[in-house]
Amino acid sequence: MRIYESRDYREKINARGLASFNVIVKETDLRVSAQRDLSKETMDKVLLYRHQLENYIKFNPGFLASLTPYRDDPFAPTIIREMIVATRDIGVGPMASVAGAIAHFVGTDLLMLTDQVIIENGGDIFMKIDRDATVSIFAGGSPLSEKIGIKIPKEMMPVGICSSSGSVGHSLSMGSSDAVTVVSPSAIRADGAATALGNRVRTKKDLDKIPDWAEGMAGILGCVAILGDTMATWGDIELVAL
Repeated sequence: MRIYESRDYREKINARGLASFNVIVKETDLRVSAQRDLSKETMDKVLLYRHQLENYIKFNPGFLASLTPYRDDPFAPTIIREMIVATRDIGVGPMASVAGAIAHFVGTDLLMLTDQVIIENGGDIFMKIDRDATVSIFAGGSPLSEKIGIKIPKEMMPVGICSSSGSVGHSLSMGSSDAVTVVSPSAIRADGAATALGNRVRTKKDLDKIPDWAEGMAGILGCVAILGDTMATWGDIELVAL
């Protein structure tokens, strides 16, 4: 059974020196930290990208429903094309990357107005700040939940850190993991890859396959997968105990 959590974890985000605010439009619920209050500018960007997505889906309903890679469409808006490309080779539909795509596109646009920004969209993060950061991994009922963090050096940013879970949240997962978290230069790719890996983790034995599966996914820097009291890792990332 899936566990639905309130977003009180946001109160634990340490964005010292930055102004933090929420922007909510329908299913999109962003927590944003920037060098100044950019609520209006963020809202404008969310409305822009949601309009592009909703309008495309209106005329291409298969884009919303597809659980497998979607056909190329050179005439689609950039956010749509990026979602298609990011999920093409990993066996999931483009909507598996939608939360990461919103975070990535909004965050990238805001970097024209602020040198530092953190966009958190339902656990999917786009981040560019001027110091090292540690991202805690929330894994539902696992005893490892919020006991492990990924250290993100400032030289790695901007970066996407996205998670998928079979036990937490509302996003569709075919697997049983408590958390699969992926780090990538693209939050779009990180979101799609987290979903793809999460779909494959159904038992603890599947965790042994995480390094091989992740190795075959271009464009990701590292990942962590948690099921119960067992964890698997891959890639060039540093874990820290919290």
